This record gives sequence, structure tokens and C-alpha cells, in this order.
Amino acid sequence: GGLVRPLHGAILRPIVAATALATIIMGAAFGRETKRLPAAGKRWAGQLGKKLSPIEAYVPMRKHPQLFESLLRDEWLADTVRDLVAAARNGTRHPDLVEEAPGVYSFELFTPAFADAFLEEVDAYAESGLPVRRPNSMNNYGLIVNEIGMKQALTELQREILWPVARLLWPTHGSAFHDHHSFMVRYRPDEDAGLDMHTDDSDVTFNVCLGKEFTGAGLTFCGMGGHQDHRQFAFQYKHVKGRAVVHLGTKRHGADDIISGDRRNLIIWNHNNDWRLSGAY
Repeated sequence: GGLVRPLHGAILRPIVAATALATIIMGAAFGRETKRLPAAGKRWAGQLGKKLSPIEAYVPMRKHPQLFESLLRDEWLADTVRDLVAAARNGTRHPDLVEEAPGVYSFELFTPAFADAFLEEVDAYAESGLPVRRPNSMNNYGLIVNEIGMKQALTELQREILWPVARLLWPTHGSAFHDHHSFMVRYRPDEDAGLDMHTDDSDVTFNVCLGKEFTGAGLTFCGMGGHQDHRQFAFQYKHVKGRAVVHLGTKRHGADDIISGDRRNLIIWNHNNDWRLSGAY
């Protein structure tokens, strides 16, 4: 398995009304999810002459508008998250930040209420008829949540929650976060059942299971990319709804085949420009 990257250059942007149907068909080809053109998609097609972006077109269709404002609501964050982050800011690892294996950590991040609301939202977008593209170069099913209007809310989550944790665990890779590629992936037995071993185009990766019900579909870790142990089995992680697993992007890992059900994960690839410009990178 190689490096999984975002699909730069494939983003669909409205140009003129005459290209509307072709653009949406392209979106279906990228996402393999948009199989029809519902009324919402037709309305968007009709607005192309006004240069209305998919993000703008989706605003009146949002099921949970609060998701686009802030993810830091008390009813959405797990009870221990704020204490865990406060400890991280003070240079201490909270007991709920669990070392699952060398270089692999986990903690409870979101409540079931958040997971359910978030999935309802991304499903609503996927069914809207608006453009959807693949989340990265390996996953065929899912969507890029930055591109449906959630980037600002996820940037706040990155700044207030994810960055202090990453900086505590990996002071060099997590010294600063300048950007993120945030996306949903979906695993089903008849779609993407699993994912080969790979590394991420990420400096620190946060991977949060949001459901639904499934069997199998664990996450297998090996060694670090470029190291002698990069093909050596290290640990198998079992996803738990609302819990984030955290690792360096260079930690080789792969999604075990799902046996039944439907697994959905929110994945945030965090990028540190200072690290990437350093001689050690």
C-alpha cells in the first residue's frame, strides 16, 4: 500500500447553466453515490448562471445548521474531552487518552447524539443531487466535508481540541496545524469492504467512528513508513462510536474488511507546514 492523497484538481465548480447536468453526472462518477438528480439538484443546476456554489446551494437544505457553526457544543462533546484538552495544554496526558499501542492513541471525542446528527447531515447532502467527489485516492465512497460548508467548524475543532492533543503526543509533528483535509468514508460489504495498508498524506491523523452498526471493519496497524518494521503487524484497533483514534500519517495502517453492516468514519488529516518545510521531514 502507498500514500493516500486527496484528489486535487477534481473539484467541481459551477460555470454556466448549460454544463449543469454534465457537472452533476461527473459528481456521481466521482462519488458513486449521486445516482439521480433530485429536485434540490435541479434547483442548483438552474442557479449555475448565478454562479451559486454547491456550498451556497446547500444552505437552505441543511438538516442541522448548528453543525456548520460549531462542533464544540456541550451536548456533542464527550464528558471528559475538555478536561483531557486542559491536561494536554499543561503537558499532561489525561487517563482517558489511552495508548492503544506504540504510536496509536484513542479517546472519546463525540457523543452518540453528535454522531447521529452528523450522519444525517452528510446523508442529506449525498442525496441532494449536488456534486460529490471521492474523499481521497483510495476510498470510493464518502464525501469531503470541507466542501459542503463545514470547514470553518472543523478548523475550530482542530484548533481547540485536536491540536493540543497532537502537540502533547508528537511535539514536532504537532507543533502547529495550518490546514486540514476532512472527509467521511463509508464501508459496506457490497461497496468498499476494506482498505489496503497505506500511509496518509497527513502529519497527524484523527479518525472518529460515527457508526452505524457493523461487524468486522477494524483498523490494523503496522510500523512506520520507511522503517524496517513498516510491514510488521503491530496492533488491531476496534472502532467504537464517538471515539477517535490518533496516529501519525506515516504510521502504516489499513481497514479490515467489513463483515456486515455499515461503518462511517470522520477522518481529519492535519497538516503542519512548519514540519513539512523542515529538514527532518
